Amino acid sequence: MFTNALSGDATWALRGAFKTSKAPIWRSLEDELSGPRSNRREVNVSKLANVTKNDEVVIVPGKVLGAGAIGHRLTVCAFSISEEATKKIIGSGGRIITLDDLIKSHPDGKDVHIIG
Repeated sequence: MFTNALSGDATWALRGAFKTSKAPIWRSLEDELSGPRSNRREVNVSKLANVTKNDEVVIVPGKVLGAGAIGHRLTVCAFSISEEATKKIIGSGGRIITLDDLIKSHPDGKDVHIIG
């Protein structure tokens, strides 16, 4: 049986963030990550463009795919992201951050939106 070290580390990081801050967003993301991989979300860049505003911080508990275009800055954290999506997000002035960076910069989970 193969194990995914990243999801194990992420689960512990989310659990620690929830215990520290009691912010429900971290518990929700931990539950999402603990579930089957087949239930993870796939979100295109075009959906991010449609449902977000400039300078928002979003997390996708799944994969961000590169279909579509985006015309504003976003800070995106995702469990997985395609090369094309990365190019488009960074090309629009946005940032891609890790889960640890997201937890450090928003420990209480405020102003972080779950997309998918």
